[in-house]
Amino acid sequence: MMLRKTLSFFILLTTISLFSQDMKEGFTYLETGKYQKAESFFKVILKDFPKNKTARLCYGRAVGLNGGATKAVKLFTNLLKDYPNDFEVKLNYAESLLWSKQFDKAKSYYKNLVKEDAQSFPALLGYANTLSNLKEYNDALVYVDKALTVIPGNPNALVSKKYMRLGLANQKIETREYNVSEKLLNENLAIFENDKETLLNLANLYLISEQINKAKDAFEQLGENPKNKLTALNGIALTYHLNGDEKTALATSKTALESIDDNTPKTLQNQTKERYVQALIWNSKYKEAEAEINTFLKDNKDPENWMLSLRATLNTYKSDFKKSLDDYNLILQQDSTSFDGNLGKANALKASGYINRAYKSAENTLKFYNNQKDAVNFIKQLDQSFIPLVETKVSYSFDNGDNVAYSYTANTVFPLSTKLKILANYNYRTTSNDVLDVAASANNILVGAAYQIKNNVILKGSFGVTSSNSDVNYFNQFITDMTLEIKPFKLQNLELGYKRDIQNFNAELLNREIIQNNWIVNYNLNTNFNLGWFTQYYYTSQSDENTRNLLFTSLYYNILKKPALKAGINYQYITFKDQVPTIYFSPSRFNAIEVFTNIIKDEGIAKPKEWFYMLTAATGFQYIEDGERQSTYRVQGQFGYKFSERSVLNIYGLRSNIASATAAGFTFNEIGLRFQWKFLSKPIFKK
Repeated sequence: MMLRKTLSFFILLTTISLFSQDMKEGFTYLETGKYQKAESFFKVILKDFPKNKTARLCYGRAVGLNGGATKAVKLFTNLLKDYPNDFEVKLNYAESLLWSKQFDKAKSYYKNLVKEDAQSFPALLGYANTLSNLKEYNDALVYVDKALTVIPGNPNALVSKKYMRLGLANQKIETREYNVSEKLLNENLAIFENDKETLLNLANLYLISEQINKAKDAFEQLGENPKNKLTALNGIALTYHLNGDEKTALATSKTALESIDDNTPKTLQNQTKERYVQALIWNSKYKEAEAEINTFLKDNKDPENWMLSLRATLNTYKSDFKKSLDDYNLILQQDSTSFDGNLGKANALKASGYINRAYKSAENTLKFYNNQKDAVNFIKQLDQSFIPLVETKVSYSFDNGDNVAYSYTANTVFPLSTKLKILANYNYRTTSNDVLDVAASANNILVGAAYQIKNNVILKGSFGVTSSNSDVNYFNQFITDMTLEIKPFKLQNLELGYKRDIQNFNAELLNREIIQNNWIVNYNLNTNFNLGWFTQYYYTSQSDENTRNLLFTSLYYNILKKPALKAGINYQYITFKDQVPTIYFSPSRFNAIEVFTNIIKDEGIAKPKEWFYMLTAATGFQYIEDGERQSTYRVQGQFGYKFSERSVLNIYGLRSNIASATAAGFTFNEIGLRFQWKFLSKPIFKK
């Protein structure tokens, strides 16, 4: 009897050993990632041994890892029915839930497995990976660390931990916790030195947090590996652009383009070509950029979105927003989640005057890209345009004719919607001349509205009264200011206006109660080759039956973008029907010509807690009727500080010897202080 039992046990051991030897080939297929061969192999085994647990486990794994996740879940569900208490079967079933992306179900199942065996490495790592897939990265990191306590230094667990840190770092970027994100990424680099994915995420973090030089350093570190050279150069070119060095951005991008060879992956080739065309656009080389884009699109019936995005960007820079919108709509037809498509469309709509649609497109971007900084900032900037504001200005002016004036102005703009704004203006001005022993004061009040009739047409109208008081005269007069703003074509602006006011340059003029009816035309033309032209025409009829024609035109060239630097030539021509020089400057002919230069950092582009400034210097000549040529100069500037998005303060000053409404051969000076405050935190229509 004893011999029989011993023989049976020996036969069983021999059978298991021989069977394991028979499956060794299949094990090798699984271990080396040849899942198709593994699936076929174990399928054959199961024909002969349909109940063998090991073969069933291996077959289920091969099926799941070969893309048949749903089938694998069914196979392991059946195994669980046969082996309900087998921990190995449970582990494989849990993993199949991961493959089939049933993460919530996997989470609860793994949680029980970890309770069942708190030292099981597969259970701990599987649970950590499940939490990671659910973007519960903090808990995922806790459990992957527990797994690494069980098997220190395990490569699979370390790789999982790397991606958990990457995921958590991106979450921290979304919540603007940049320091935490940076710490996580640097922890990755401490284990995975010069890891490509981590360095790219670190560079992206620095770009988003506007630490441009650090981003450049991260890209340069990435480029230390020759395999990453092109990716690094593309990133470095972007950092130069963000720092305003467009020429170096283009040179860097050109180096990257010339580094493409037959071994360069197609995706990376396209990214490099895309960056090169972007650099051409940044440098205003529009013809070259257009030629490159046309090369991509030639004989291409189904252009890729990056090609369409480039063409849309080019047309945006050229202010051809209609064409930009057409391309962004094509992009969104192919991919409704496209970031470039949604936010690019928002920018084009805003520039075209379709404000409500711009809001909608930006908000649509955030549906796909939660809390994305560019989209959030776009909406914030739009909001800033419609937040009610109050602006106050005080000034002091004097001239060499002994005229002195003090002025206080308060403006308010109260948007009720994206189309309608309520306007109000109050001005108090007092002027005197001690030599002539005259003084006068005036109070002006205007109330009106601005309404966007069409996307490219805005009508503004204000009506009010001016009240003047002096020793010799007291009067009230009706005043008004009407303007129709039109954008007839791209790069062009036209304003048609009518303004009724009182001559109030000095006390003597104010006492004479001279009413002016001004008909005004302003026209501005920009170009894509940095040249601009502005023209202004006034026709003025006065209550003293005099009339005036005034023409001013300026041709200028934009030399730099950052800071904005331009230079040009101005010409002014004035003629009056009647000459009354003892009352006010009224020549039959007046000509003035000057050259000027202007440097400006506009408050609109200044960030909170930044300074902004403007300086203009001009010199030239003026000719009064048949008199001799007179030299002229003009210097004006402003310097201010932006405390926040809602408040700015600046001082300004002006000095000029150009003939005025009162006299020739004089010097005029003005200094002032201005404060603007947006007194609500958001537009009234968003309350």
